[in-house]
Amino acid sequence: MTSSLTIIEQQTAINHNRIERGLLLLAGFFLSVNFLGLALLQDTNIGHWLHFVTWLGCAVSGHLILNRYLPRRDPLLFPVVMLLSGWGLILIDRLAPIFADRQTVWLIISLVALLITAIFPQVLRWLRIYRYILLISGLILLISTILLGRNPSGFGPELWLGIGNIFFQPSEALKIMLVAFLASYLSEQYLSLRADNKMSRFAGRFAWLSPRIVGPIVLMWSLCVVILLWQQDLGTALIFFAVFLILLYVATGKTFIILSGIGLTIMAAFVAYQRFSVVRLRIDIWLNPWLEADGRAYQIVQSLMAFGAGGIFGQGVGQGSPDYIPVVHSDFALSAVAEEWGLLGVITVIVCIALLVTRGLRIAAAHQERPFYGLLAAGLSSLIGIQSLLIMGGVLKLVPLTGVTLPYLSYGGSSLLMSFVLAGLLLRLSAEVRST
Repeated sequence: MTSSLTIIEQQTAINHNRIERGLLLLAGFFLSVNFLGLALLQDTNIGHWLHFVTWLGCAVSGHLILNRYLPRRDPLLFPVVMLLSGWGLILIDRLAPIFADRQTVWLIISLVALLITAIFPQVLRWLRIYRYILLISGLILLISTILLGRNPSGFGPELWLGIGNIFFQPSEALKIMLVAFLASYLSEQYLSLRADNKMSRFAGRFAWLSPRIVGPIVLMWSLCVVILLWQQDLGTALIFFAVFLILLYVATGKTFIILSGIGLTIMAAFVAYQRFSVVRLRIDIWLNPWLEADGRAYQIVQSLMAFGAGGIFGQGVGQGSPDYIPVVHSDFALSAVAEEWGLLGVITVIVCIALLVTRGLRIAAAHQERPFYGLLAAGLSSLIGIQSLLIMGGVLKLVPLTGVTLPYLSYGGSSLLMSFVLAGLLLRLSAEVRST
């Protein structure tokens, strides 16, 4: 029986290896065609090809190392991550070439971080055991940003810590640290939280007053208010609180948590609109950007025009004019995709993000008997999904702009690094599913 199970596992690992290799080949073909088109159009030096060769080396080495040390991993996660990050390199090379070399270096660093996170099983144990060290470290990062924060551009919110010309956005690391802390804390309380659902009807009505539930809600809401007040970072505050609510709902199964969270969010948004000009500006231009199309709403109006200009098939790589949009290589990467790759390109990006989220939730569902693993996978998946929805909805004027990046696609070293670490954790968790 054991030998037959081993043979089945080996065959499954071989099939997964073939699937991942095939998907990486498709991603490489897509990127090579676009790099070629961009190089021919711009008639530049070999810099485009150096970036592609670097991506290719990362894809091949990552595939071989993962196949060696993590044969039972999910076969879709790594190809999707590499496709989006390579696509992001094309966008940066096209729209902000001075940052392309820097993003390529960050890609190498990010891949190393992904492999370390995925290969060593001790990482998951450390995240579970040292949760309070994670929480304290995260709070130190937050306080340091409030006191010492800088902005590389010289204006705008000071959300970066820097040494010389090297800058890092602590909120990117803080997202994963808080998800790990909450997953560890809630997993320890999991049985007692679930037991509340089996109480009598009278007792169950007041079970939500337990400090085990109210305490984390107040803590996270306060943390998000601090971020909103001192840093005026609406996007990060929304992501933190939304992911926290999802994790608490998964751990307890109580619908009131979502409803109370929505109420707190509406209350905080109302106060922020009254007191902060940045929040007021974003909501005003969301409601009606056309009144100031050549002023404060210029960015979102140009984004909508880019979507309209792209049509179904797009203008072609290097053929559109997405560079009319300020900071297009960061916050508005999806707008550039819409103009040059069209509706098909946008749908492809959405499908890739949806694959990451659904595969992560599938991993979470498979870990029902291991609450920490399940909550961690659910939290990481929700982190990708919520951040992507906020920025995609923002550039389409479906929700107010929040200033977050589109994972893997937008420019930003710290964002790329933490997104790869997140993918590494999901790969590790997927391997743990198949090894049990």
